[in-house]
Amino acid sequence: MSEHSVQDAERNLTGLIDRALAGEGVVITRDGQPVATLNPIRRSGRPVTAADLDWLALWRVPVRAPAQHAGQLVSTLRDEW
Repeated sequence: MSEHSVQDAERNLTGLIDRALAGEGVVITRDGQPVATLNPIRRSGRPVTAADLDWLALWRVPVRAPAQHAGQLVSTLRDEW
């Protein structure tokens, strides 16, 4: 892990980003105190494949149609009160 002052980071930002992307820990300091780190953004998982979609289709829970239309249900509940 390397430490760099804010001024050094301003002058060498591109190089520090390259070092962070290579896996090196980069810490930015102000007055000798750590204030920030440079870390690469982790990419999300793998792309979705046709096999993934097939698996989802196989395990999907079917949606049941409501037994009563929503408007009728509200009317019934209103009338019961």
